[in-house]
Amino acid sequence: MSENLTIGWGFIGCGEVTEKKSGPAFAQVPGSKVVAVMSRNNDKARAYAERHGIKRWYDDAQRLVDDPDVNAVYIATPPSTHATYAIMAMKSGKAVYVEKPMASNYEDCCRINRIAEKTNVPCFVAYYRRYLPYFLKVKEMVSSGAIGNVINVQIRFAVPPRDLDYNRTNLPWRVQPDIAGGGYFYDLAPHQIDLLQEMFGPIIEAEGYTANLGGLYDTEDSVSACFRFADSGLPGSGSWCFVAHESAKEDRIEIIGDRGSLSFSVFTYAPIVLHTVEGRQEFVVDNPQYVQLPLIKLVVEHLQNKAICTCDCVSATSVNWVVDRILGKL
Repeated sequence: MSENLTIGWGFIGCGEVTEKKSGPAFAQVPGSKVVAVMSRNNDKARAYAERHGIKRWYDDAQRLVDDPDVNAVYIATPPSTHATYAIMAMKSGKAVYVEKPMASNYEDCCRINRIAEKTNVPCFVAYYRRYLPYFLKVKEMVSSGAIGNVINVQIRFAVPPRDLDYNRTNLPWRVQPDIAGGGYFYDLAPHQIDLLQEMFGPIIEAEGYTANLGGLYDTEDSVSACFRFADSGLPGSGSWCFVAHESAKEDRIEIIGDRGSLSFSVFTYAPIVLHTVEGRQEFVVDNPQYVQLPLIKLVVEHLQNKAICTCDCVSATSVNWVVDRILGKL
């Protein structure tokens, strides 16, 4: 694609993530515009298009992919359909930007990679936290030696059940493994794991224990894991609970060094906390209103041959490998 090309996006899926995190960002990037949207519910697609000033809408994904004004496809559907739509788009020569996790299992990620390599069509994955100022600050502090040599990493996450979790007849898709790949762990942990791999390199060993202790749905609601990074042999561990009491809520990653420690949140963006011999320091870092904007801008510039975006399907596949290993799927 040329530097002057306007990237015409087609959205497959028009749910909550496109309203609040990503959708408006596509129109804020120079040389980018949304030209079509698709939902299996035609009324929903039309309403979304009219609400956002998008000219065309479809209820069939292939028709959107075949639209001549669409030269890149954003896939914002549940994970079980990511591989199908991504492969459909790449085989038609359309670049892909797919929501995380990249797919509902590691094998589907590998399928996507094979088609991306065969067609030479780029496929990017929405691990947008890599590019947010908040996490870039964390990475800069670690790489600058603020806590010395890193010797351990710990993830701690606990939240109470959501209201919809109590409705056995209409459970959220995120706790339906045939759609999501697992439970809330499969939805949320990938962001945490991707960030850590971005900082410390690929995880080459991972083991986990899972349990369903709340009985609200069939998938795991409590997970404990340990893992090791390839480049340094750095060990890490994680604990996730999705049926915790309100008083036990926690969203924290702690990076322990031989000269201090650094802790930060992944979903609440609480102040970054640095502990050293000099005491405790807090750092408040603001993110853009639409959190996917920095990554979407980089993807557009990559497609225009102005930049290189490495947040691609190859780098994202290792996240699914780690998650599937922890859940005992591999």
